[in-house]
Amino acid sequence: MTKVVIYPGTFDPITYGHIDVIKKALKLFDGIVVAVSIGTNKNYLFNSEERIEIIKKALFLDLNLDKKKINVVSFKSLTTDLCNKYKSNIILRGLRAVSDFEYEFQLAGMNRKLDNNIETIFLMSDIENQIISSKFVKEIVKLDGDIKKFTTKSTIKSLKKKYEKINN
Repeated sequence: MTKVVIYPGTFDPITYGHIDVIKKALKLFDGIVVAVSIGTNKNYLFNSEERIEIIKKALFLDLNLDKKKINVVSFKSLTTDLCNKYKSNIILRGLRAVSDFEYEFQLAGMNRKLDNNIETIFLMSDIENQIISSKFVKEIVKLDGDIKKFTTKSTIKSLKKKYEKINN
């Protein structure tokens, strides 16, 4: 039986913290659906199509990860509905710090109430990547800082190009 995990998030943009979680999940599961949220309650820098393209470039071009094991999709449904669509009973969430835990714990509980066949598992990125957040990466780029330690080359290129457009 093939075990697929759903990894939902905004990925605005993808960072080495997200990538650590993906790499660890590849060791545990047969496949990963990286699910890019199209939720309307956030102010995204990149639209969903751009985020999907950035993720694909980061994972498949920059890092040469296995395309057969990773599916990158967008969604605006409940995550539990997405699990059912991809025949998965596992939601993957990344944890960085204790401050993430309360929100993630509540989210896992709500998803469990929506569908009690679905479990949420948590993976932590490596220690050097736990401090990375998409929010901080965007802020550093906006202020012309160096983000090579936080995300891939193609993602950096996309970020710089986006901010050039915004500033012109």
